[in-house]
Amino acid sequence: MQDDRLIVALDVQNALQGLQIAERIGDAVSFYKIGLGMLTGGGLALANELKQEHGKRIFLDMKLFDIGATVEAAVRGIAAYDLDFLTVHGDPQVVAAAKQGASGTGLQILAVTVLTSNDRADLDANMIVPGDMAEIVAIRAARAFEAGADGVIASPHEAAMIRALPEAAGRLIVTPGVRPSGSDIGDQKRVATPAAAITAGADHIVVGRPVWQADDPAAAARAIVAELP
Repeated sequence: MQDDRLIVALDVQNALQGLQIAERIGDAVSFYKIGLGMLTGGGLALANELKQEHGKRIFLDMKLFDIGATVEAAVRGIAAYDLDFLTVHGDPQVVAAAKQGASGTGLQILAVTVLTSNDRADLDANMIVPGDMAEIVAIRAARAFEAGADGVIASPHEAAMIRALPEAAGRLIVTPGVRPSGSDIGDQKRVATPAAAITAGADHIVVGRPVWQADDPAAAARAIVAELP
């Protein structure tokens, strides 16, 4: 049985590369993330093909951020593709607009709290309020849940704190910044192993390069699933 707690990020430039990777992985993975970097390279077409022709679940990672009417319209259009997850920025008004756009469909809206490539120095540079990173993430998560988010994106370091929030009951926590033991952390700063992320309260973990850059991507994916509690 496939374990959809593992989401493999197809962070490549175009749909052809993404499809080739998915075909190499085969039945080892049931859930894929397609991000903004592939938007002009056929990302939506690949999402549709993997969903409709290969039976995969799809997480479209667009991190939408705009005025409410624009976000609502964009989400309504994306929802027509019958995908599973879509990310928006975690500002409550953005989340509320996205939920309106997804109304009546199965598309679940995930709110981005603080990017896992950011640390406190980055927040300072961006003029974000001072304070502990984890506390800021938890506050943003709570406000996103109150606005209707089906889940949040947060690093494994904040998963336990978010899971403990009363507002998090029945909601999803999806954690990027997950690296198998011994892997290069790349451009991530707040990372953890797959097992640690799930133990901390994550429902899904997102892993990209350690899977698709492996000599045997299917084996790499199975190895990650094997270490999940």
